[in-house]
Amino acid sequence: MKFQVNRDVLAEAVAWAARVLPSRPAVPVLSGLLLTADDGVQVSAFDYDVSARAVIEADVAEPGRVLIPGRVLAEITRSLANQPVELVTGGAEAVLTCGSAEFGLLTLPAEDFPSLPPMPPVVGTVGGGVFADAVGQVAPAASRDDSLPMLTGVRVDIDGPAVSMATTDRYRIAARDFLWHPEQPDYQRGVVIPARVLSDVARSLRGGEVTVGLGDSVAGFESLGRTTTVRLLDDQFIDYRARLTGHWPGHADIAVAPLVEAIKRVVLVAERNTAVRLSFTQDGSCLIQAGGGEIGRGAEVVEAVLTGEPLQIAFQPQFLLDGVSAVATDQLRIYLDSATKPALITDDADDPAYRYLVMSLRAL
Repeated sequence: MKFQVNRDVLAEAVAWAARVLPSRPAVPVLSGLLLTADDGVQVSAFDYDVSARAVIEADVAEPGRVLIPGRVLAEITRSLANQPVELVTGGAEAVLTCGSAEFGLLTLPAEDFPSLPPMPPVVGTVGGGVFADAVGQVAPAASRDDSLPMLTGVRVDIDGPAVSMATTDRYRIAARDFLWHPEQPDYQRGVVIPARVLSDVARSLRGGEVTVGLGDSVAGFESLGRTTTVRLLDDQFIDYRARLTGHWPGHADIAVAPLVEAIKRVVLVAERNTAVRLSFTQDGSCLIQAGGGEIGRGAEVVEAVLTGEPLQIAFQPQFLLDGVSAVATDQLRIYLDSATKPALITDDADDPAYRYLVMSLRAL
């Protein structure tokens, strides 16, 4: 095999594929990146649950394929000078040349590398920005506890042109609705996709239109020559919609940016596992307080228009920040019931696309 390629193009493709390499591969070949040269060059990675492949333009003199240790290749291509890169294979070695730099890399047995799953049947397309924003809003509320796999995923419900995403870790629920272009106008499906993988996919495919495919047990995402497939989780999930449609006797409207900055400042003196307290009054303000232990205390006032009775309510600081920071509009609305019941944070719209339900804590 022999080909020449632009350094930046190769480095970007290698880095993108290498992100799915397992830290502890089940077999040694899964630590490698498979480079297949034909009309162009395809860079592939696979760990049996997630696959990634990127197709790039290259001047291919001799077709072929080679399996190279992935993390080493990523480090090398990132550090190369901005000159064309040539890769030639011979025996058990791949020789990579860029300018005056030359690396001889021992290869892995390419014949032992498993076949990548194909892209599942396409069910629709969505703009990369919309997709990335939606995933970014809900992913922080997914659980990191692998003992409950269902909660580590993003529930995706498709009903024709409408898509809903939701996550929960039992202490909060994040949900986002958006429109897309389905292949079939009456298509309906509900799946749960690992949140970590979906977040990586969304960030990397923000630039173009994303094609989504769904099979019996696999989801696929494709954009601008890059394809990722991921094994689906069990599709059981909580009835999150019922929890987001309760009755709240009061609400407050607040500017997002000042609230985020105020919370970040006052929690600097909060000890671990202590609450941030929000006191809403009818004088057009909200007092934000934290701390009071061995480090000290912090307080700041922001403008807030309250409808309903005055209320003090407390939250876990990071949970509150995750919900507030994800609001895409300049203003947010927080629906309030009592100091001991959850609060609902939404964007500033009559029919909000983003909703975030977060449990309250007892203020200390």
